[in-house]
Formats: sequence, structure tokens, C-alpha cells
Amino acid sequence: MTTRSTPVIGSVGLFCGSSPGVDPDWRREATAFGRILAQAGVRLVYGGGAVGLMGACARAVLAGGGQVTGVIPEFLRVPEVALEEADLQVVSSMHERKAAMFSQSDGFVILPGGVGTLEEVIEVLSWARLGLHAKPVVFLNTHGFWTPLFDLIAHTMRQGFTPEGFAATFRSVDRCEAVLPALESMAATVDRRPAMPLSLT
Repeated sequence: MTTRSTPVIGSVGLFCGSSPGVDPDWRREATAFGRILAQAGVRLVYGGGAVGLMGACARAVLAGGGQVTGVIPEFLRVPEVALEEADLQVVSSMHERKAAMFSQSDGFVILPGGVGTLEEVIEVLSWARLGLHAKPVVFLNTHGFWTPLFDLIAHTMRQGFTPEGFAATFRSVDRCEAVLPALESMAATVDRRPAMPLSLT
């Protein structure tokens, strides 16, 4: 396993589907991203499941000799088929899961997913909007999966509900090879992001 000197991002929180989705490229990209994390020596922090895109990514990290921390609520341990090979942290609630993932992640990567993935990333972005953190967030927008979300965010900006500076809280890339460079670029420029007002009135 190769590691970088003085990495900016030492751990990545991953939000993505516990299902594979209909496009096989999503699973391929999740697996490829896991290999990239292992090669870069970046620890994966994720929801702890062995299935879907999350499982594909985590298994690829482990297969490459990388580190994986899985955070899973007790009630999901059977439904999501916990990846027992990972360093599992079993918590009592979804709130604890998100808090644990947030505290252990230097940045966040968003792969395709459903309403659970949406809820997770919107909360992280909302916290950034409120100035509660400045951790980088990067979407892997394979085949434009996340473009409708970006369009919705732009709509809220045009309608005066979200400040223009909000667009600086995340980035979108089309290839898994571009994810880590985007995270590190965002982390390196965090002090130059403009402050966002809490009210637009």
C-alpha cells in the first residue's frame, strides 16, 4: 500500500446506497473508489453495511489493505448485513451513527443513493451553511446522478432561500480518480471561503 506524505485528508466519510442501484457503473465506481482509498492510505468511515454500494466500497478498501471503520445502529446490524471484517462501532440510534461518522471524518464523499443518503448529505451541508463546520464535501456525479439535486439547490438560491456562497460548500466530480484531489483542494482553501449570512432578508 502506498501512502502520501503529510496527507490533508486522513479519513473520508462515505454516504451512499445500501442497494446497488440499476446502473452497474455505480457499483464499479464504488469499488474503484475503495481501491483508491486503500492505495492512498485514507481510512474509510461509513455506515457499516456489507451490501449495496457501501459494501462494495468497503470491501475494496479492505481487499487493498486499507482501514475501514463501520458505524451501524444495532437495529440495522441484521437488515444491512454488517461487514464484520471492518472495525465495527455499534451504536444505539441513527443520530449516534451520524454523529460518530461526522466526528471521525476529515471530509465526505457522496455516491449515488436514496432518501437515506439524501438525508445524510443535506444535514452535513446544512451544518456547513450554519458555519458549524468547514469539512469538504465531494459528490461523485456518475452519469449525472446528482445533477437534479444540484438543480434544486440552484433553484433555492435563485428564489432567495439559500445564499450564493453555499455553492462553495461542496464540489462535484465525474470520475472517482478526481475525488481525493477535490477533497484536498477544498480542505486547503477552507480559510478563504466567504462567510454566509444566516438570514437573506
